[in-house]
Amino acid sequence: MTDPALDAEALRERAVASLVTARDRTTLLTSCVDGPDLTAQHSPLMSPLVWDLAHIGNQEEQWLLRAVGGQEAIRPEIDGIYDAFEHPRAERPKLPLLPPEEARRYVSDVRGRALDVLESTAFHGERLTEAGFAFGMVAQHEQQHDETMLITHQLRSGPRALTAPDPEPVPLFTGPPEVLVPGGPFTMGTSDEPWALDNERPAHRREVAPFHIDTTPVTNAAYQAFVEDGGYDEPRWWTAEGWAHIRRNSVTAPLFWRRDGGQWLRRRFGATEAVPPDEPVLHVCWYEADAYARWAGRRLPTEAEWEKAARHDPAGDRSARYPWGDADPGPEHANLGQRHLRPAPAGSYPAGESPLGVRQLIGDVWEWTSSDFLPYPGFRAFPYKEYSEVFFGSGYKVLRGGSFAVDAVACRGTFRNWDHPVRRQIFSGFRTARSVGA
Repeated sequence: MTDPALDAEALRERAVASLVTARDRTTLLTSCVDGPDLTAQHSPLMSPLVWDLAHIGNQEEQWLLRAVGGQEAIRPEIDGIYDAFEHPRAERPKLPLLPPEEARRYVSDVRGRALDVLESTAFHGERLTEAGFAFGMVAQHEQQHDETMLITHQLRSGPRALTAPDPEPVPLFTGPPEVLVPGGPFTMGTSDEPWALDNERPAHRREVAPFHIDTTPVTNAAYQAFVEDGGYDEPRWWTAEGWAHIRRNSVTAPLFWRRDGGQWLRRRFGATEAVPPDEPVLHVCWYEADAYARWAGRRLPTEAEWEKAARHDPAGDRSARYPWGDADPGPEHANLGQRHLRPAPAGSYPAGESPLGVRQLIGDVWEWTSSDFLPYPGFRAFPYKEYSEVFFGSGYKVLRGGSFAVDAVACRGTFRNWDHPVRRQIFSGFRTARSVGA
């Protein structure tokens, strides 16, 4: 029998490591540029970086110091300023935001107190603290905002502020272009992953017909063929809403691409480079992904199909935490955690492939699915309905798998992301599927 004290210590160590990793990344993203770049709004789609910074601290204060620790508020007057539902992103630069140095002092003060709370918290008895959930939730929240801040860095003008080594070069992938996923039931979602969020729960059986799915995400070269075949000029590939969107906004290629003579170039974190043909395509909206799939005679996978391809092990009729099994992600499995500032070439990370041979289901690019963001049967909002419940409906499409900008704490085989189908500043790509016989 496992000693509960040892379990508690392991949970404490995991929580501390996750919080520290997130804070190190936040510090990097907010210290590599100066004051004006922190307070400016680089796109109406994004908050000023300094808003994200203080919002991270405010959420940590509300959940770890107040809800878990029972402490009085440090700065109750700023709660409304950093309430994401009270103020849309476009309005946030006009708010009385904490200046950068004051924001840094605030988040540092909160973190010091949060670590003290962690030392005295029991990890059983209360749902909010069971298995360290509140601390995992806060670490995931910070990492999600780190990804948001990285998107802001991509959108900002000016010279490069961030650097990272490129992924290891790999031989051009020559494996099968698609994999057959057998039909039948599988277990979708989770009821026992301790830090899983409410929209991932509960585990339930889902029936999926047999289908084929791309072995790797769609590459820049493949997507370029769609562009150069007039894909953006042919309405038959687009939904009515998608066609209206690209016409209205003069969309003719993925975001950040431009043609220079006979060559396609892209801007990536302040530098201009040739579009690499073997990387997964990046910065495409759902409408673009759907149009490409139609052009290719295929379709986007449903969310259930994606998860079955990623988690189902037919040998044991079980669903693993990740495509490669239950072990936490390592650098051999996936491109995660801002270790690189770009996707790895298609076909990378053979150690991370699923039992059926599908690669790069975790990391590199978020993958659009055809599914609307809806609750699972038996869903219960926790710990607040604004995390998931208010977004359910046909206005949001589900993305799966995470990107190079996602940390492992906020990425697993059951993790669900969602966004409007017009969004493409996010690190989004896709893979396609087809029904058997299609």
